[in-house]
Amino acid sequence: MIAETVCSAVSAAGLGIAAVTAYRKRFLTAARVAAYSLVPIGLVMTGVVEWLADTAFSPVAWAGFGVLGVAWVLFMTTRAVERRRGGTRKERKEARAAAQRDAVAPGASAPSLGTGSRPAAAPPAKPAKASRGGDDDFSDIEAILKKHGI
Repeated sequence: MIAETVCSAVSAAGLGIAAVTAYRKRFLTAARVAAYSLVPIGLVMTGVVEWLADTAFSPVAWAGFGVLGVAWVLFMTTRAVERRRGGTRKERKEARAAAQRDAVAPGASAPSLGTGSRPAAAPPAKPAKASRGGDDDFSDIEAILKKHGI
């Protein structure tokens, strides 16, 4: 009862402010203020305010919100644990079986470009120099290749 009275008073005050704003020739702002001021009375007329008032002062409703909160916390906790473990029990079992099937031989992970058991190839013979000017161009490239061991 008091909520409906307060909403009606807020709507009346808002419509008064809209009238003053329209008198000052600010019609767009006046229309916007009038729209906002009609919302509380519309909520009263639809019964939303009465429903909210009944819900706000009902201990059963607050207990229901508490139960919903506990359910949400449990749901989020189980999701976090599931993500940390890697899914459901069935998914973990399938992943373990797939890992055993796709196992790789121990020697397969040795680097293929290392200086392991393969003998190093002899460096290629240098071609005869054609001119003195061409040697300067390739000396920088040779230095870079030697630096990288190529």
